[in-house]
Amino acid sequence: MTTDQLTAPTAAGTAAAPRPRPLRRVRAALGPSGTAAAVFLLLVLVLALAAPLLAPYDPNAQSLLDSYAAPSGAHLLGADGIGRDILSRLVFGSRTSLLGPALVVSISLLVGIPLALLAAWYGGAVDAVVARVFDLVYALPGLLLAVLAVALFGPGLTPAVAALSIAYVPFLARIVRAAARQQRTSPYVDALAVQGFGLVRITVRHILRNIAPVVLGQAAIAFGYALLDLASLSFLGLAVQAPTSDWGVMVSDTDALMKGHWLPVLAPGLLIVLCVLSLTVLGARISGDQPQPYLRRRRRKPAATEGAAR
Repeated sequence: MTTDQLTAPTAAGTAAAPRPRPLRRVRAALGPSGTAAAVFLLLVLVLALAAPLLAPYDPNAQSLLDSYAAPSGAHLLGADGIGRDILSRLVFGSRTSLLGPALVVSISLLVGIPLALLAAWYGGAVDAVVARVFDLVYALPGLLLAVLAVALFGPGLTPAVAALSIAYVPFLARIVRAAARQQRTSPYVDALAVQGFGLVRITVRHILRNIAPVVLGQAAIAFGYALLDLASLSFLGLAVQAPTSDWGVMVSDTDALMKGHWLPVLAPGLLIVLCVLSLTVLGARISGDQPQPYLRRRRRKPAATEGAAR
């Protein structure tokens, strides 16, 4: 039997091997921890979008007869001090708890990405000025800016989101700037410039596309930090105001703790911790801080095929 006869089945088997499905590729790239985090966050997002359909009661409906009711068939997680259903408030609270961080991250990206790309493209004095501005804003604590904004404009979600958006611009833009500077010195950028492509096309269609995993991963981590910051401000009564359903507002129910009822506070606090932890894990996996098993397997397959052919 010739060498060609030996290698032919191997080559045919390799060619006929089915390609991994997109869902399997995503699961392999994220790993078990990243997949679990993504599934949990997807469930929370579904709860927020379908809150009117999934919540068993009106989140603000009061019934003094059900004050601090224990978990039961009528109230799966019990009721708070004025008889409001805890599960319904958690479901509706996911809307405000996720809306604020989403606005913070979106505004920060819309402002920070263009500045970071301009600094990376032009370099020199432009890069130095933008970097100093980022350092100056980064040195100011986000919570302090939010407290100052609330002191000037009054308590509410809008002043807190505006202040945190400013504080989070350098948090996201510095990562984008560093990654874009590495891409700026790549040969393909010079080749595109020689072909006559402009600044916008190169930076948006090529540089930004290549650093998208880093941007998305950092945005996920920033989302978790913003969620925690806004929950802290709501806990202090500076952001979302009672009786609006919000996880931070629910955690501030110290009266329940003093009377020995821990579930009205523990349930929203646990959701905040799980969301922040899931966003951190997912952000790390997306940005590539950990090796991707799928890529490792794909690198080993050619070596194994070559060994079989020999």
